[in-house]
Amino acid sequence: MRICHVTPHLPPDQAANALLPFHLGQWAVSAGDEVAYLAHPPRQDAGRHVARVDMPGPVAWVPRHRGESALLSRLKIDAVSGFITIAKVAGPLIDSSDLVHLHSNGFLVEVCAWLAARRRKPTVLTLYGTEVWHYKPRRLLDLFTRAYRSAAQVTFYSQGLMAHASDVGLGRRDATVIYPPVAEEFLGDSMSIREARDSLGLHNRHVIVNVKRLHPLAGQRYLLQAMGEVVRWFPDTRLVICGTGPMRDELQMVARSAGVEGHVTFAGLVDNAAVARYDMAADVFALPSLLEACPTVALEALACGTPVVSSDNPGGVELNDLFGVDVAIVPRENDVALAGAIIDVLEMKRRVRSDTRRALRRNFSPDAVAAQFLAVYRDALRGTGTSKGQVVPA
Repeated sequence: MRICHVTPHLPPDQAANALLPFHLGQWAVSAGDEVAYLAHPPRQDAGRHVARVDMPGPVAWVPRHRGESALLSRLKIDAVSGFITIAKVAGPLIDSSDLVHLHSNGFLVEVCAWLAARRRKPTVLTLYGTEVWHYKPRRLLDLFTRAYRSAAQVTFYSQGLMAHASDVGLGRRDATVIYPPVAEEFLGDSMSIREARDSLGLHNRHVIVNVKRLHPLAGQRYLLQAMGEVVRWFPDTRLVICGTGPMRDELQMVARSAGVEGHVTFAGLVDNAAVARYDMAADVFALPSLLEACPTVALEALACGTPVVSSDNPGGVELNDLFGVDVAIVPRENDVALAGAIIDVLEMKRRVRSDTRRALRRNFSPDAVAAQFLAVYRDALRGTGTSKGQVVPA
């Protein structure tokens, strides 16, 4: 099988729609298939911190179209020029593929969906969150809705996301939920909390970890504000925030204003092996995000045995449904409630239940997720819609 992945992002970007295409390509090549990629160049802030990743197949880079998010710009000459540029690069890749896997939305993805339909190539469309949470049908040139309706198969990152799609008029009986994979680094029992802390130079009695891009939707501001109360109860506490992004300077100022600057480490963008060690070293993983579909970072922490305190974003609520008491839920944008939940965990320290870790190994491992996507690919090539949405029990 020859698969062409079309996505707005690829590594070193850390977005979900960068990492999943990368993993899918690795799995396909290991199974004897061929893959190619069409994507925009990595973000500059990621490229400065992490070297380019060796991809499992050739990559064709397409510069971002400056007006791709605005409908009216698509009616202008520059949009026509952007369409022609994409078509020139994408046409040969689509022609030589058996199947086109589209990730998320945007001008690149939507143009390639149209090109694939013209060539009668089956498409699989995977939706990650924002393209559905913020969906509004357009009156003219609604390329996203056309891509959605024409896809042979559609997969969603969570049950909540799929339910919301139905609520806004994007329901499909053959839609499938495939949760994100948890990398092998997080699934083993490689080291104890003490060993993980020693390897990272962490010598505090209490450790809190957050892993997200430094962005307003990640809600780190509320976590930093919550730290004032946490430190009042437990002075020997260290918060480690892994990630980079446009809000770093602002968040450092928030930490300073909250009087907790000396208790916070901004670790920057780190690789999976380091994130796994931080998760293993943590007493609690904090996820104050305002919006999530299915937060992979929280799944990774659970796989390392670390309980999660999450805001009531849709993804956090869904993880609470799946894993119960191992994922505590507090209201969004509420630093007081967040501090209280973290203090509760630090007072009664424990690791996650064995049932949670077994469910993660069974249903969220790379092999399990790869098998689900392979079934979707086969259905798309057969022109059927027999794949069923999956609810993973804890």
